[in-house]
Amino acid sequence: MSSPEVDVLIVGAGPTGLFAAYYAGFRGLSTAVVDSLPEPGGQVTAMYPEKMIYDVGGFAAVRGRDLVKGLVEQAAQWNPEYLLGRKAEGLATNGDGLDVTLDGGEVIHAGAVLITAGIGEFTPRPLPAGDGWLGRGMVHFVPALDVHAGQHVVVVGGGDSAFDWALALHPVAASVTLVHRRAKFRAAQSIVREVTELGTRIITDAEVVELRDGGDGKLAEIVVDVKGSGLETLPAQAVVAALGFTADLGPIENWGLEIDHRAIGVDSTMATARDRVYAAGDVAAYPGKVKLIATGFGEAATAVNNIAVALNPEAHLFPGHSSNVE
Repeated sequence: MSSPEVDVLIVGAGPTGLFAAYYAGFRGLSTAVVDSLPEPGGQVTAMYPEKMIYDVGGFAAVRGRDLVKGLVEQAAQWNPEYLLGRKAEGLATNGDGLDVTLDGGEVIHAGAVLITAGIGEFTPRPLPAGDGWLGRGMVHFVPALDVHAGQHVVVVGGGDSAFDWALALHPVAASVTLVHRRAKFRAAQSIVREVTELGTRIITDAEVVELRDGGDGKLAEIVVDVKGSGLETLPAQAVVAALGFTADLGPIENWGLEIDHRAIGVDSTMATARDRVYAAGDVAAYPGKVKLIATGFGEAATAVNNIAVALNPEAHLFPGHSSNVE
């Protein structure tokens, strides 16, 4: 049974990877995009989909969710294949190309690999009481706010993302309660004040100790242990465990690349130390690097144009401006 083949396999479906998928299609290259998260958008989707982003060219301000939606639509005209909720584990040279083994054993044969993994593979910090509840009422991030319309929602955490979710869910949920195990928050004071002024109930010095169903297998309520007050039961059809993420490059660290502090060394063409492997976005490192979404877009275009030449030496490095293409 032959392995699926693409010209470029992009590892990472954040903004840089999504733009690379568009640009690779523009260059006439077939593309697949693999990401360990179940939704495209990377860190933007996982951590601040409702926040406004102010440093993307052409937008005075753009909501994270809307930026990702636009990038997905932009890439869609070239029909990239998405392999979401999957991990790229092994990398081996095969003839003029590369074989990338995914978790589960599937092998993708690619002419080149472009790593756009951001700060690495996200692993949500677990909520101990939520063991077994993921997908049954507990989530780590919210792909669509309207899913929680009319629900009683409990957000667990004290960082920016926890308060972002509380703020975003307030207009659609029946109620939002924020539970934090400490008295002080890691979140910026401005957003703490904004959530407080909405009248959101905030319970501090407290831990979620139990999630309970209503007899139908669906989440109905949670039990919170409040320091000095004892146990309290709260109605909850959803729990957002916004306890943060750990990130590392995972198996990519064993791919024979030059890695320092979770970043991959590249040259001016965005090529790594391994033939036909490129990197762009926050994961790529070189002297003077500035980590911005806008920077990642430019690096993605540079990488793809150089990949096009690597795959076909007769191709032009600069294909011309897209505005000149009919």
